Amino acid sequence: MDKKEQFYSPPPEVGKWESLGIFIYNSETGQILGRTLGSWGKILLFYLIFYAVLAGFFGGMLAVFWQTLDMKQPKWQLESSLIGSNPGLGFRPMPPESNVESTLIWYKASDEGNFRHWSRALDKFLQTYNKTGQGAVNQENRVYCDYGKPAPSGKVCDVIVQDWHPCTKPNFYNYQKSAPCIFLKLNKIYGWAPKFFNDTSKLPANMPNDLKNHIANLKPQNRDTVWVSCEGENPADVENIGPIQYIPRRGFPGFYFPFTNTPGYLSPLVAVFFEKPKYGVLINVECKAWAHNIIHDRIERRGSVHFELMVD
Repeated sequence: MDKKEQFYSPPPEVGKWESLGIFIYNSETGQILGRTLGSWGKILLFYLIFYAVLAGFFGGMLAVFWQTLDMKQPKWQLESSLIGSNPGLGFRPMPPESNVESTLIWYKASDEGNFRHWSRALDKFLQTYNKTGQGAVNQENRVYCDYGKPAPSGKVCDVIVQDWHPCTKPNFYNYQKSAPCIFLKLNKIYGWAPKFFNDTSKLPANMPNDLKNHIANLKPQNRDTVWVSCEGENPADVENIGPIQYIPRRGFPGFYFPFTNTPGYLSPLVAVFFEKPKYGVLINVECKAWAHNIIHDRIERRGSVHFELMVD
């Protein structure tokens, strides 16, 4: 074929860096990164409109969703909710976060650096219960309550932990004396109200006898309480756990319930004081909360809590 009849000739060969420079800006066609300014403008306008419409749609759906929520109470409550109407029982101090699955409280009382980890964990947990200083909130809403004297509307009952000797901050919660304090709390469930064991003739057969006697010796109005009991899980644990005190009382008074998300609400606490646990022995402890509408399930830890205690 004659050279004059050829309609195509290969482009001149260029180097790698020269080719990159032409891609970034082609002075012959005016293209930047392979597109003209007009092409880039159309693409940017399209995506600007597209994402503006998408953001507007998302914002509208979010606004509709927020209209269905009440910031003061959950939409689904008690049996209709995922957490149900059977509160769990928790304990503090918890083991370090690095061992989140552990429930063992293990320390050496003669080593301050060792037991101070646990007392500092309780300091942090009890910050919201302070009267002043860091963590103290909604002081104006907290009032003193007692049996027959519940909190007025819009107020909450105070939990005064400062005088729970020996389970106090200045005393390091008695950890330095090999007789530690463990704090118990009920998990909050909106609207849940306990059904108290007011009739001593209807106490559960599996309730500890010392708790039955305690309830029987109280005035009827003081029985409006979610009771607490702690025992060794196994016969060896029962032998090693030693005597126990419950401070300031043996349960959670009824005037703290129900929880209705009132600002400043504090979950009631019970400090369990282990007076003389056997040293150097692992003790399995099970604590239970007692009310007619609290079901105990050891496997799922419903209405109860398990932890291990070991003091060297």
